[in-house]
Amino acid sequence: MRKNNLLPVFILILAGILTAPCFLLKITAQDRIPACPPLGKTLKKIKPLREMTWANDTISAQVFFPTVFRETGRNEIIDSIALLAPVFEHIRQVHAGLSEDTVRIVHIGDSHVRGHIYPQTTGARLTETFGAVSYIDKGVNGATCLTFTHPDRIAEIAALKPELLILSFGTNESHNRRYSINVHYNQMDELVKLLRDSLPNVPILFTTPPGSYESFRQRRRRRTYAINPRTATAAETIRRYAKNNRLLVWDMYDVVGGKRRACTNWTEAKLMRPDHVHYLPEGYILQGNLLYQAIIKAYNDYVSH
Repeated sequence: MRKNNLLPVFILILAGILTAPCFLLKITAQDRIPACPPLGKTLKKIKPLREMTWANDTISAQVFFPTVFRETGRNEIIDSIALLAPVFEHIRQVHAGLSEDTVRIVHIGDSHVRGHIYPQTTGARLTETFGAVSYIDKGVNGATCLTFTHPDRIAEIAALKPELLILSFGTNESHNRRYSINVHYNQMDELVKLLRDSLPNVPILFTTPPGSYESFRQRRRRRTYAINPRTATAAETIRRYAKNNRLLVWDMYDVVGGKRRACTNWTEAKLMRPDHVHYLPEGYILQGNLLYQAIIKAYNDYVSH
């Protein structure tokens, strides 16, 4: 009789031992964990995580110069402190289908931007490559950096909530025959400070001008054109300002031939308009493709490393 009385007690002790691990885990675990499954019930299989193959995420982007182009430079964005990393990570997630949020890029500048072909070529190719990319351009004929320092323009840019802001100036600054390096430098600084007040964490990419001529006309003679020597100085000032202020720069002037060949390359390829300042659509398409290629090259470096 006594053995039979001990049997229920033994069963209770055994049940307590079997359930103790789950109870103790609930008490001692730092994070909440799932309850122990009922006996006899199988767990649902978990799908394996997508393997990260960043090296395979690189994009091919080739741009061919006209055959007459000589002494072209390296087509790259100078980004020594990885300012573009957050933008490229968002682009990578969009491209991989891991994010549905649109990548927003805003491009402001002078008449080269106002003509739309140059920035919209870049934007269209980025959208074609990655998907959800919004590329908005805002240009003003005859604009310098000062043109965009007006509070209304700053507010308009900030309202677009860009993740990357591209600034394309320098042509009109350098067409002033009283061009001053210090004045140009300070004008860029004024604009950037206003933009940073409204968009403190947005990377800013400066571009240099593509090159242009200045015109001369003596009495009773036809108008003649000569390469504007101040463009090279303006481009150098932009590069120096970007370096001093930890900003991005894409040196289009150097890419298309620099001081020695930029203007000559454009004219020999017959890509400039008769005013020798603006470009035919084919010229602006080439500029847009070059900027696209530079962005893709920087993106490939990001996903590869």
